[in-house]
Amino acid sequence: MASDVPPVFRLVDLRKTYGEGDAAVHALRGVDLTIGEGELLVLLGPSGSGKSTLLNILGGLDRPTSGSTSFRDLNLATAADGEVTRYRRLHVGFVFQFYNLIASLTAEENVDLVTEIATDPMPAKEALELVGLGARVHHFPAQLSGGEQQRVAIARAIAKRPTVLLCDEPTGALDVATGVHVLEAIVTANERLNTTTLLITHNADIARIGDRVVRFADGHIRSVEDNERRIPPRELSW
Repeated sequence: MASDVPPVFRLVDLRKTYGEGDAAVHALRGVDLTIGEGELLVLLGPSGSGKSTLLNILGGLDRPTSGSTSFRDLNLATAADGEVTRYRRLHVGFVFQFYNLIASLTAEENVDLVTEIATDPMPAKEALELVGLGARVHHFPAQLSGGEQQRVAIARAIAKRPTVLLCDEPTGALDVATGVHVLEAIVTANERLNTTTLLITHNADIARIGDRVVRFADGHIRSVEDNERRIPPRELSW
């Protein structure tokens, strides 16, 4: 990441605690991290290590207990609710383990739901072509495989041309071959749209597709490692 390029995110002593007293759960315990434009970061760590909590805060779905979470010039920790809602609507795309598609709508119609609230969306067909589903635009979710449904979810997330794409275990429910197609869709979006991308996984081999690997444990970042080169998803084996 070039030092003269302002970061997309800057996190300083980020902490998140749920509950109080003896029952308090410290999900994040002083996280410091800077993330540059167009980076693809892979977040690794066991369940409960703080990865999803971090993603929820970066996506404007949750607020930290203390510390600073800056998206460019906007501090997500202290911004008004309306500012955070606007940030989430204009700048963030989400991809989760479960696809959350509407069964009665075609792939194209599911993607169109997002383009209706975006300021500069790409056509739904273009987003579906970007993830390799140009021939499936008129299919309903029940007519698609699990991997295809996940790629529709990715198309839906990127159709508004988000600055940030947040992916929480997007291959967790998929077999290896299907997961490769999903990872290829995420990498394609990152490269063609220059979307800053964070991807949570439990799979250490998947970490090789990223620019950097951030390892979590017990609410802390244990290490941040640079990959010498990004490995194409088709070269992975797990």
